[in-house]
Amino acid sequence: MKLSKQLAKAHQAALALARSGRPLSSEERRFVLENFHEGAEHMNGLAGAFFTPPGLARDFAIEVPECRRILDLCAGIGALSDACDHKGAELVCVERNPNYVDVGKVAVPGATWVCADVFDVDAYRHLGPFDCVISNPPFGTVKSDGFGGRYTGGLFEFRVLELASTLARYGVFIIPQMSAPFRYSGVQQYERREDDRALKFREQTGIQMEPGCGIDTSGYRAEWKGVSPLCEIVCCEFEERTAEVAPCAVVSTGLVREQLALFGGAV
Repeated sequence: MKLSKQLAKAHQAALALARSGRPLSSEERRFVLENFHEGAEHMNGLAGAFFTPPGLARDFAIEVPECRRILDLCAGIGALSDACDHKGAELVCVERNPNYVDVGKVAVPGATWVCADVFDVDAYRHLGPFDCVISNPPFGTVKSDGFGGRYTGGLFEFRVLELASTLARYGVFIIPQMSAPFRYSGVQQYERREDDRALKFREQTGIQMEPGCGIDTSGYRAEWKGVSPLCEIVCCEFEERTAEVAPCAVVSTGLVREQLALFGGAV
């Protein structure tokens, strides 16, 4: 996408900091996270890749429990991980775009960065076990080679949720409001409403999405870059399902045994 002169200038300044080859101060890292524009040099719209606004990332962190190890899937340059840094002793960020990974290593240096497709579980599962998965995945129908879960639909956000259920006890995600089984953001009052897509996902996977404490994301619609999605933050308890339901086909039998042992299930 074509940026305004102001946005292009800020992006170039952020890129220069990311490529400086020196450790950045906390203020400089924040500048990179807020001003690196994902649409400046990549066709991010085709891949549904839009970074989480900083304010929304901070609100998102409210839903993330304090734990030992957090896994950030589709991490971008690390906005969610940066906001959740105080919640986990260890952070692991998985991102397939190598340019984003290079920037992320500078912007969120305390995390372990893995340049890989999220469905290439072998690339990062050895860094677990994980207590919580966080993600603002690409929305909609996006190519996802290697997925072999129970969900038969084409929505990428649901495929990431199902994958997460095989990797951790708990998950917190940003998904389109139309994919959530409730309406909270931008409406006068909370409404439980499960349309066909959410119902299909729940029935096929057994995963229940909940609103957590309830965060209205609509106040940040103008802060997304290049889009203004109406979305919801959903929270998922995975512990019971991990012990009872066969995980996605992308996870090996060895990992299934490790996860079942971790969560107290029969091996």
